[in-house]
Amino acid sequence: MKSKLFIMFFCLQCFYSFAQNKITSKINMQVDSLVNAEMKSKRIPGLSLVVVRDGKIDYIKGYGFANLEHRVPVKPETIFQSGSVGKQFTAFAILLLVEDGKLSLEDRLTKFFPEATSWDSITVRNLLTHTSGFNRSYDVNLRSDFTEDSLYQFFKKVPLKFAVGEKSEYSNMGYATLGIIISKVTGKFYGEFLKERIFEPLGMTTARVISESDIIPNRAAGYELVNGELKNQEWVSPSLNTLADGSLYLTALDMAKWEAGLNAQKLLKEESYEMMWSPVKLNDGSTHPYGFGWRIDSLQGQKIVAHDGNWQGFSTVIKRYPLRKFSVIVLANLRRANVNKIATRIMESYQPELSIASLKTIRDKEPGITKLVNEFINNVAEKKLRTEQFTTELAVEIMDSTMQAKGSEHFKAKGKFLKSELLSRKELGDDTREYRYRLLFSKEIAGFMIQFNKENKIVDLQLIEY
Repeated sequence: MKSKLFIMFFCLQCFYSFAQNKITSKINMQVDSLVNAEMKSKRIPGLSLVVVRDGKIDYIKGYGFANLEHRVPVKPETIFQSGSVGKQFTAFAILLLVEDGKLSLEDRLTKFFPEATSWDSITVRNLLTHTSGFNRSYDVNLRSDFTEDSLYQFFKKVPLKFAVGEKSEYSNMGYATLGIIISKVTGKFYGEFLKERIFEPLGMTTARVISESDIIPNRAAGYELVNGELKNQEWVSPSLNTLADGSLYLTALDMAKWEAGLNAQKLLKEESYEMMWSPVKLNDGSTHPYGFGWRIDSLQGQKIVAHDGNWQGFSTVIKRYPLRKFSVIVLANLRRANVNKIATRIMESYQPELSIASLKTIRDKEPGITKLVNEFINNVAEKKLRTEQFTTELAVEIMDSTMQAKGSEHFKAKGKFLKSELLSRKELGDDTREYRYRLLFSKEIAGFMIQFNKENKIVDLQLIEY
């Protein structure tokens, strides 16, 4: 009797394993199909992706070429530049130093830069959450070399854009400054600190700061599309390519080990992880969906933490679903490649219930707002945006002619705009409301977040690719 039960159990296990393998194979074919289609459509030379579940690699593959001139194929060991995905490592390093007792999140910047009196009200926390008032970029000659001190001397002369804590506005300059702080506190280059305290403990054997001069096996070349033609990435000075705002070399294998460490909450205490993945609180009591080096979002009530990056011919993204212990990482060697869209579509292949198409709409009690949204979408495509639609700060960025041209091209590629569907609405303090829509185009579906102030001027917006 026992032997019969054993045989029956064994057969059931074999059947289950066969069924699971068949499902996995089907999903992998779907992933291959969508990746190849997107690469062909957007002319992406090469791409590496990894899907991680519960800290273990579920699927990993390279596509296309790491180097077009030598026709070198991409493989899991191919090294890509991180872009701003590197910011999460800088933030993690700061939290390690906080736990070491070497600094505090509330330390004012004048503790490290006594001469920068205009920075007296800015804290380390402000730099991490982009609430410092620092510029988005450094506006320096990208072909000139800088020491950390000469870069700081330049930074301290740049006027603040807004009052500290008033809002969160993305700043590469802020994260570059965090790297200088790490050097001051530890007495070593921030890249060495990352290697000793993060990369080596997690087994990220090929992760490192960018080096133009070193011989680095499996290094991919970066590319840009210029007037429809692929070109090599533009050269920048070696010193500017080592800053803490996102100047790392990483492989899909490195990122899988990083994800495994995050999933197991290694190296940091639980409370540090909680702070890292919590939205920043602004002066008026409202929150902004950015933590410490991570963008914060949710889908069907489940938290999503993610970040992307674009720099010097590369595009990268990591999307994490902590509750499901599921993560997708995509690395591509084309600047502005739509890695967010690819990662999201891969996620949907594995977990269809998280598809934006499955999200329920809510009753639209403000059709006037939806009308403004629809007009905005059409105006982007037709390059007919009006300054009065935006707050003064946002208008400066949005009304730029280059930005409008890129926006128009991006929207037109999705086909004819059909309609928007309201998914959520919430108050962000006394002055701002946030709306989330599903945008239906003839070729694609996209998510859209938009914020209005009490005068119905657009405060912030984000297109979420699917």
